[in-house]
Amino acid sequence: MKNQIHKKFKLNGKSFLSEDELIDFSKTISNSVVTFLTDWFNENDFVIVQTSGSTGKPKPIALKKEFMKNSALATGAFFNLKENTTALLCLSTDYIAGKMMLVRALTLGWQLDIITTEASPLKEINKQYDFSAMVPLQLRNSLNELHRVNKLIVGGGVVSNDLIDAIQTISTKVFATYGMTETITHIAIKKLNNFTSLKGETKKQSFYETLPNVKIDVDARSCLIIEAQKVSSEIISTNDVVKIISETEFEWLGRYDNVINSGGIKLHPEKIEEKLSEIITNRFFVIGMPDAILGEKLILIIEGTKGTIDYSLLRNLTKYETPKKIYFLDKFIETATKKIQRKKTLKLLSIF
Repeated sequence: MKNQIHKKFKLNGKSFLSEDELIDFSKTISNSVVTFLTDWFNENDFVIVQTSGSTGKPKPIALKKEFMKNSALATGAFFNLKENTTALLCLSTDYIAGKMMLVRALTLGWQLDIITTEASPLKEINKQYDFSAMVPLQLRNSLNELHRVNKLIVGGGVVSNDLIDAIQTISTKVFATYGMTETITHIAIKKLNNFTSLKGETKKQSFYETLPNVKIDVDARSCLIIEAQKVSSEIISTNDVVKIISETEFEWLGRYDNVINSGGIKLHPEKIEEKLSEIITNRFFVIGMPDAILGEKLILIIEGTKGTIDYSLLRNLTKYETPKKIYFLDKFIETATKKIQRKKTLKLLSIF
């Protein structure tokens, strides 16, 4: 069945009587939006989308339109976003996160505004929005204007501890997302702020909560297995190491292919980076490099000019989690969606 435009849908303040009228209007926005809307309203029951390439080579995959609409409905139900929700699209529609903002608006009857993708999307905004989606860099650059958005989801990278601290006093409800192109963006959400304060300390929830109709399990590697029949016809095995908390909650520990075995101790780089982010403001990552004694030794790579790190400021960093060496690079290699490509960046170091 051909997709329809929800009667309440608006794009940049304008309503539309037909798909052709909407597509014609989208030519004033971008070729990417035109291409997606043309595909969305054609006779095929699927659309071709591009993976981001953060964990492998970017590749095109086919997603069923029915599943994309189901994902939109699940997001709407989880966040209570009904008809006439005002939403801001400030992500690239070349990738699934941006495309799904369009699908949600078309399916649920939102009033969607699209602005040019930029690092500080709220800088010139004077309106109030019920909902938006950003990457961590956009969130960091929008702290002073974030009150203009009621609910915000953040994906495409880890939200650092210092950024989480910075949003605790902001009224906007901010959520981290877990998902991938194959699951049609997020299948789980983690609250990042607006927590109940206990004894003067801010409690930071560390568990992802699954959206409706999502079942989770782990394999022999402790990697997440996702069964979400509303958005995928196949059970998805991931390389994400998790700890199952309940039937609907899990804690993300890191990527299995990033795990470092140093002297028999398994280290999760993402958890170490979470701790280091309290004292390092530049972009950085930790990774293992071959070592004759330990098998692998933990090293720290920082983007920027040379400096020193005082690990004594981190009381919860164990001796095993303390990097054995620090390297500095002028610029990291990243994907089109601004995710760091660790292995390619590593090759920039003369030691490899």
